[in-house]
Amino acid sequence: MSDSLRDQLLGLGFKAAPAPERAKSAPHGKPHGAKPGQGRPPQGGQHAHAKPAHAKPAHAKPAHARTPHGKPAHGRPADAKPQQHKPRSREEIDLAKAYAIRAQKEKDERIAAEAAKQEEARKRREAKAALATFMQGRALNIADADIARHFEYGGKIKRIYVTQDQLRALNAGELGVVQLDGRYVLVDAATLAEAGTIFAPAVALKVDPNASAQDDPYADPQYQVPDDLVW
Repeated sequence: MSDSLRDQLLGLGFKAAPAPERAKSAPHGKPHGAKPGQGRPPQGGQHAHAKPAHAKPAHAKPAHARTPHGKPAHGRPADAKPQQHKPRSREEIDLAKAYAIRAQKEKDERIAAEAAKQEEARKRREAKAALATFMQGRALNIADADIARHFEYGGKIKRIYVTQDQLRALNAGELGVVQLDGRYVLVDAATLAEAGTIFAPAVALKVDPNASAQDDPYADPQYQVPDDLVW
């Protein structure tokens, strides 16, 4: 404002405005008498005393809180290191391969043994069926024969009833005995030989006429075997 205008205003009765007093600066740059936190605008437009929305309650445990035993809350020691698998040595690898090879070999052997067993059973069934077909109408057994001729078969003592003439022919090797479906069938020598080619285990008694009496102690009809020893 120019001095002439100021003088004119003063002449009209206006008073000059008093000069403002300078505020004494407080220590550390704070205004005198100012409270901590005053004069600083609140961050984010919120009041200075307001807590952030994400603030945790005072009783919440920090993430690294430990249990009374010195372990973190999740049960793993703070200083625990992840376990590292030690790489297998060459000897361990070779040993594992050897075990695998042996296990596979044993498995193959079991499979082969089972296959051989089943094949043998199949052949026996077929041979027995062929023998049964061959033996039809060839039995020489007589229903009223009363002479027991004992013989050993399968590790046990067996017997077949024959007539006197059949016993003489049986001991001379002219007749023989074939086991068929649990029965003992008396047949001639030719039938006995053919039965042996079809299924050898079925030949129950084949007498060698040149053998001594000691080789066949049951040839003598006087030689009696108790019934409880016959199976």
